[in-house]
Amino acid sequence: MKEGEGFTLIELLVVIAILAVLATAVVLVLNPAELIKQGRDSTRISDLAALNSAIALFVADVRNPTWPAANCYPNITNTIASSTPTCNSGTYQTGSTSTAVDGSGWVKINFTQISSGSPLSKLPVDPQAGNKVCRDLNGTANAATCEYIFTTTSTVGVYEIDAAMESAKYGKGGSADVVSTDNGSSAGWYEVGSGLNLMSGN
Repeated sequence: MKEGEGFTLIELLVVIAILAVLATAVVLVLNPAELIKQGRDSTRISDLAALNSAIALFVADVRNPTWPAANCYPNITNTIASSTPTCNSGTYQTGSTSTAVDGSGWVKINFTQISSGSPLSKLPVDPQAGNKVCRDLNGTANAATCEYIFTTTSTVGVYEIDAAMESAKYGKGGSADVVSTDNGSSAGWYEVGSGLNLMSGN
């Protein structure tokens, strides 16, 4: 019997090469960067749904509500107009990062007036809000793609909330495309609300 028998150098190199190929295949298939983007897009979809429900409850519950002026209100302070949808209702107001639900936050609605209290403890903001290196689908660094925008008219209950998707899955043409299936008039942004023509372009 031979003692101390082990692997030869060639065998070890072959095993290492096989593991390297498998690791590369796993990374290419799973694409961790895309999964992270999909996670943030899921948060955006959830945030807009919660905000949409809260506004609908406010309109249904509050008698003679104070409704914000017809304008566009972003949730970040460094909006880049060239990448932001056109505001068809008034003008862009200075952005706010405030998440207060008493009407002083970036959504100018006082949710505390709802008889059961505000359904939101604070206003949601984009997962990447304020990140100056946020990137759009083309990979271009652009902080304006990391924001939510609340738009309203002078008519109580007519509003729109927009968010930009960054993943290939939820973006335009993706397998779970929410951008071109939302019935809104903005070609590159996900839109919810009761007036989906308040923003357009991009």
